Amino acid sequence: MNRTIGFIGCGNIAKSLIAGIIKSGVVERNQVIASNRSTPSLQEVEEQYGIEITTNNIEVAKKADFLFLTVTSDSYEAVINEIKESVQPNAVIILVAAGESIQKNEHRFAKPVKLVKAMPNTPTMVNEGVTGIAVNQFVTESDLEETKSLFESFGRVELVDESLMDVVTAVGGSSPAFTYMFIEALADGAVMYGMPRKQAYVFAAQAVLGAAKMMLETNIHPAELKDSVCSPGGTTIESVARLEERGLRSAVIEAVKVNVEKAKQIHG
Repeated sequence: MNRTIGFIGCGNIAKSLIAGIIKSGVVERNQVIASNRSTPSLQEVEEQYGIEITTNNIEVAKKADFLFLTVTSDSYEAVINEIKESVQPNAVIILVAAGESIQKNEHRFAKPVKLVKAMPNTPTMVNEGVTGIAVNQFVTESDLEETKSLFESFGRVELVDESLMDVVTAVGGSSPAFTYMFIEALADGAVMYGMPRKQAYVFAAQAVLGAAKMMLETNIHPAELKDSVCSPGGTTIESVARLEERGLRSAVIEAVKVNVEKAKQIHG
């Protein structure tokens, strides 16, 4: 892709995206530029990935064909006021912060601008991310294809209605944290019965990775895949029954529910 990719803000999500983009090879290192108020994060990505860095947001805005706003929501208004006269006319601006709607930021730019609302997750760092995107009316088909190609370079991408973006936040953006909790608990159970912790983490994490990949690649319903592991009177169905008894499903559904409700509170 012969495009310059810019990042304003260099926190954890920006680092994940930069890592994914560079590892995928979709662009060269010298095609990525990032800015941040403090220098330690910038120095870290410069050392790890060899990208261009600066503390000047306007410099990034002037260069970027795809501009990621990876600052916190409370900084959006100030950053947009700073850069809105400097962005390239055909730049695609990607809103990453939770609670930042397309309409709100169209008003901030106060002129026609190509906006993409995106919710990626941290596994982009290892090219296994999933991102939900929504676009405004100024994003052309060509822009959309390039945007999807960019996100597909480090995982999967789904075009969704913006009204579902809070759900994307829960089921895509936040859910790795839930999954890490499950992996840790699974490993704890193995450790309780004598398995070394490092080895327990490998078994637990690889089992989760393999199960997810099997579902995505076979398109078999997860209930059917679950049933295929549960032999009559066997160990697996005994464990499944206990998980049902302890409310695993309802706990996960409640986690999604409070996540979506919190996201709605953030953007009012």
